[in-house]
Amino acid sequence: MKNIILGIESSCDDTSAAIVCDGVLLSNVIANQEVHKIYGGVVPELASRSHQQNIIPVIDFAIKSAKIEKQNISAVAFTRGPGLLGSLLVGTSFAKGFALSLNIPLIEVNHLQGHVFSHFIVNSEEEKSLLPAFPFLCLLVSGGHTQIILVKDFFEMEIIGQTIDDAAGEAFDKCAKVIGLPYPGGPHIDKLSQNGNKNAFAFTKPKIPELNYSFSGLKTAFLYFLRDKMAENENFISENKTDLCASLQKSIVDILLDKLVKAVKITGIQRIAVAGGVAANSGLRNTLTEMSQKKHWKLFLPPIKFTTDNAAMIAIAGFYKFLRKDFTSHSVAPIARMNF
Repeated sequence: MKNIILGIESSCDDTSAAIVCDGVLLSNVIANQEVHKIYGGVVPELASRSHQQNIIPVIDFAIKSAKIEKQNISAVAFTRGPGLLGSLLVGTSFAKGFALSLNIPLIEVNHLQGHVFSHFIVNSEEEKSLLPAFPFLCLLVSGGHTQIILVKDFFEMEIIGQTIDDAAGEAFDKCAKVIGLPYPGGPHIDKLSQNGNKNAFAFTKPKIPELNYSFSGLKTAFLYFLRDKMAENENFISENKTDLCASLQKSIVDILLDKLVKAVKITGIQRIAVAGGVAANSGLRNTLTEMSQKKHWKLFLPPIKFTTDNAAMIAIAGFYKFLRKDFTSHSVAPIARMNF
């Protein structure tokens, strides 16, 4: 009998559903919410209302795309947290009702662990031989989180370093807003940086102990730098936008990789994975690839489509939980701030 898992992801502003059969992805559907762009960030109330509109058609399309019947589904996996409470509530409530209607198990998934599981998404049985072996280090970089995770097993993960303030994604987005780029700013900085000089400007790097990160200082340094330059030349930003983007991106990537190199030295582990939305950044991917070749690391980069929030990672995490019969009660409630 096949083990078919429906995954539901609704932690922020993307409504997503996916179907996994015996560890192989059959479908992954995502509905984006364009409304937030005009506000320069995600508006929680608008996000939850959009989830309510999108969740039924998205799940229906995921089931039809997988070419299965809903009666074939073995369990429902959903994101319990962390995330926006209203958005999580929509996904959690639908998952409960769906599981109850079919009398199948309910599986909760930690969103951050889901990002780690993006490295276990496969489209065929043959691809399973390419999955990372344990233990490995995972650099999780997104709009809200920056962490170095020691992954010992599917559900034995330890955070050995994390940001003490802003995440890398926040630094990208907030600095992008200052120089007039649309939300989300990270992809726009990445695109413009490819035509800029990454060594044009230098910004102060934080001195944080151990393996922890900080990006608030870089953000502040960037703002003061612009203030001083604009006082001399009011057209400084427009005249130097590509160089600003390239230099900022290099600074963020350097900060990320300095601590990752230190983590490799401390742990002795040379299998490196990257996850989260910032894992789509070309500067980070290219620099990591070059560094891995130089240092003889085994590098795992997820496909771009699985770096941002998606239900495929929730479904595959749910599949491995299903094998362990790690089910949750229908009394479960979403949690906005959830421990790893």
